[in-house]
Amino acid sequence: MSDFIGDWHALWLLLIAGILPNGVWRMLGVWVGGGIDEGSEMLIWVRAVATAILAGVITQILAAPPGALASVPIAFRFGATIAGFAAYLGFRKSVLAGVLTGEIVIMTGKYLYG
Repeated sequence: MSDFIGDWHALWLLLIAGILPNGVWRMLGVWVGGGIDEGSEMLIWVRAVATAILAGVITQILAAPPGALASVPIAFRFGATIAGFAAYLGFRKSVLAGVLTGEIVIMTGKYLYG
């Protein structure tokens, strides 16, 4: 099993190095943000900026995909995005349903037209 996984010490180091910095900032954000009114102008602006950044990242991945995603035809990349969004809306705004639907469409496209 050790040959398959690799060095366990390195994996633990990566896990700790990945969780600790994120966890500290998340807890600080919860502590500081606990008193902010959800309808405040500042929070509305922060949500708008976060949504715009996410839209930009998704567009970049669709238009110039990295790695193995580049081998999937563009029609399936956009089709998976549309199907995932439709599933998200159709299943009462379920992120899990949207992600799974998008994954199924894109993997089916890759399998069929590889």
